[in-house]
Amino acid sequence: MTTANISLDTAPVPFNVRIRQPTALIGLVLLMWVPLTLYVMFGPFLSDTLKSFVLLPAIPATVALYVIAVTSWRESPVAIIGATLVFFWLFVAVSAPYLPLIDPNKPLAPFAEMGAYKKDHWFLLGADFKGRDMLSRDLWGCQRVLVWGVSATLVAYAVGAFFGLLAGYLSGWWDQAISLVCNILLSFPVMVLFILILNYLGPSGFNIVIAVTFASAPAIMRIVRGLTLDTRSRDYIFAAQTRGEHPLRIMIFELLPNARGPIIVDACLRLGYTTVAITTLTFLGLGLQPPDPDWGLMIKESTKVAMVWKFSYMLLIPALSVSSLILGFNLLADGLREMSLRD
Repeated sequence: MTTANISLDTAPVPFNVRIRQPTALIGLVLLMWVPLTLYVMFGPFLSDTLKSFVLLPAIPATVALYVIAVTSWRESPVAIIGATLVFFWLFVAVSAPYLPLIDPNKPLAPFAEMGAYKKDHWFLLGADFKGRDMLSRDLWGCQRVLVWGVSATLVAYAVGAFFGLLAGYLSGWWDQAISLVCNILLSFPVMVLFILILNYLGPSGFNIVIAVTFASAPAIMRIVRGLTLDTRSRDYIFAAQTRGEHPLRIMIFELLPNARGPIIVDACLRLGYTTVAITTLTFLGLGLQPPDPDWGLMIKESTKVAMVWKFSYMLLIPALSVSSLILGFNLLADGLREMSLRD
């Protein structure tokens, strides 16, 4: 009997189970996201050698995360479709430097139509009015939208969740003060707040993160505050208080993990909103700046030319790319909400 118990206790955990553990998932996400962020945000400061290798670990990590997502969410076709759209663009973002693409900023044949072969290059999706390959610009353009959009949403969630936990758990004057500030910010229309902040700070990726944080953190605070008020009277919170745990530890390790379901669903929807906001701000000249390709910038540059029907592809290609990414986030949120209701 003792031998049998020992053999059961020491039995190896299957790899497909170990890879789904929180530690392994966090490691894969960091392995995918950190190189991509370094490449996009700090690319000009990286050496050519480092730039050519920095994204290599992110490719297998992205594929592994997609396989895990599909196998874990197979009960929801909607979530799988959403994950497929999102991970398609993530895979393009991390593998763009290694794809057989021409320089997206190199002018070759202005107004080359779709499928045209000019200057020893095949323009599968045509060229823009400056002669730059549309396929190359579209695939490279997803990098900046994804990195700045996700980064802005993560910072907004960090700030909003922190103040939401404070307001909901500590209550009293903490709740009143934080709620008052958030209500003042929420009284501004979102796009007006974006324009005010970026007009004052100037257009750049880092300033977009600040603008999105000011615009989104108050709404996130109210969501987290409501979830905290609902869960702070549970038995496990009283048990942690009885053990003498610090309020900050209770908020981070007891309250926040038990409210993660609604937060994750809202985060997927908010990623779509942020993508729309960044594209719109770039279209207005307040977002990401040239010369590097970006979907909002491509739409802005093609507005006048696209009025001629045969050149409308210059606008439709980036617009459909943005729409597919936003659709992916929305379907992913619907699928996760559907699965959470079944549990």
